[in-house]
Amino acid sequence: MQALLSFDQAPPFAAPARFFVTAPLFAMLAGALILSTGPELFVSRWTAAALATTHLLSLGFLSQVMIGAMMQILPVVAGANLSRPLAVARMVHLTLVCGTLLLVLGFLTFNRLAFTSAAWTLGVGLATFVGTAGRALFKVSSNNPTIDGLKLSLLGLIGTVVLGLLLALSLSESWPLPLPQLTALHFGWGVIGWGFSLLLAVALVVVPMFQLTPAYPKWLAQTFCPLSLLLLVLQTIANLAGWSTVADVLASSLALGVALFAMETFRLQRRSARARFDASQQFWRLAMVCMLAACVLWLGLLWLPMLADQPIGPMLCGVLIFVGGFMSVMSGMLYKIVPFLVWLHLQNLCRAGEMAPNMNKVIGAKQIEWQLRVHLGALAFLLAAALSPSWFAYPAGAALLVANGGLLHNMLSALLFYRRHAARLMAAREDGASR
Repeated sequence: MQALLSFDQAPPFAAPARFFVTAPLFAMLAGALILSTGPELFVSRWTAAALATTHLLSLGFLSQVMIGAMMQILPVVAGANLSRPLAVARMVHLTLVCGTLLLVLGFLTFNRLAFTSAAWTLGVGLATFVGTAGRALFKVSSNNPTIDGLKLSLLGLIGTVVLGLLLALSLSESWPLPLPQLTALHFGWGVIGWGFSLLLAVALVVVPMFQLTPAYPKWLAQTFCPLSLLLLVLQTIANLAGWSTVADVLASSLALGVALFAMETFRLQRRSARARFDASQQFWRLAMVCMLAACVLWLGLLWLPMLADQPIGPMLCGVLIFVGGFMSVMSGMLYKIVPFLVWLHLQNLCRAGEMAPNMNKVIGAKQIEWQLRVHLGALAFLLAAALSPSWFAYPAGAALLVANGGLLHNMLSALLFYRRHAARLMAAREDGASR
C-alpha cells in the first residue's frame, strides 16, 4: 500500500490543518453545553440540548476531521488531485463551521430561520466538497480497496446530507414527514455509510503504516465497504416500507460487520512490530473496545424490548459511538497524521542534503499521553452521566471541555512548530540564494 502513496501530490498544509485545528473547538463547545444544561441533557436523546450536543460532536468534531483527512488522502493515496484545494478548503470549512453553529442554534431555540439557514449553508458547503472530491476521485480507475472505500464513503456522505437536509427543512417548514424514522436513517447513513466506510478506507493505509502491523486481510478490505453500503440501502428500503423485522435483521448485520472490523484491528495490533504501544495506538485500542461495546448494546436495543424502552440505552450507545469510538480513533489518527504532515512539508522546504526535524518532536509524547488520560476520564464520566445524570453530568462536561482543550493545545503546538521551522528554513534558503 505504501508504494501507492504520492507525497509530492499533497495539498498545501493550510488546507487540511484548518479542519484539524477547528475540530477540538466544537467538542469544547459540547462540553460547555453539558455544563450549562446539566442533568437535563441526559433525560432523553430527543431533548434540544442532547440533539445540539450530538451535532456539535458529529458535524463539528468528526466531520471536520474526516473532511480534512480526505483532502489530504485523496491526492496522496488515490492520486485524485483536487482542483484549487486551498480555495475549496476555505469555502467548505467556513460553511461547515457556520452551518453547524446555525443548526445548534436551531435545536436550542427551535428558531425556524436558524434551521433553514443551517440547511442551505451546510448543503452548499458539503455539496461543494462532494462535487470537488467526487470529480477528482471518480476519474481514478482502480481496484484498490482504499480507493473504492473512499468512493463509497462519498456516497454515504451524500445519503447522510440528503436525509439531514430533509430533517432540518422539516423542522423549519413543518413538513409532514416521519421525523423519528428519518432520524434513524440519518443516523445509520452517517455512522455506517459515511463514518465507518471512511474509517476503514483510511485504516487500510494508516494502521500498517503508522502502527507497523501486517495489512488487513483482502476479504475484509475488499468486501466491508461495498457490502455495508448494500446492506444500508436494503435496510433503508425495508425501513421505509414498514418491514421492521427485515430492517432490524439488516441493522444487526451492519453491527456485526463493525464488530468484525474492530476484532480484526485488535488482531493486527497484537502483531505490531512495535515493542511498546504508543498513545496513538492506545487511542485506537480504546476505540475498538468502545465499538465492540456499542455493537453489543445496539443489538440489545434492537432485539430486547425491555432495553429499548429505556432512555439510558440510546444515550450509552451514542456516547460509545461518538466519543468512545470515533473521537478516540480520530484523535489517534491526528497524532500521527499531523506530525507527519508537518515533517513532510518542512522536508519539502529543505535544501539538498538537509533534513527536517524528526516528526516525533512535533508533539511531545507526554502531551499526547496526558490528553489520552483526560479523554479516557471524559469518556468514563459521560458513560456514568448516562446512568446517573444528577451525579456525573457536570464532571462529564468539564472533563470533555478539558480533554479537547488539551487536543486543541497539541494541534496548535504542531502548527506553531511548523511555522517556526518553516520560517527558519525559508530564511536559510534565501540566505543561500543571495550568496
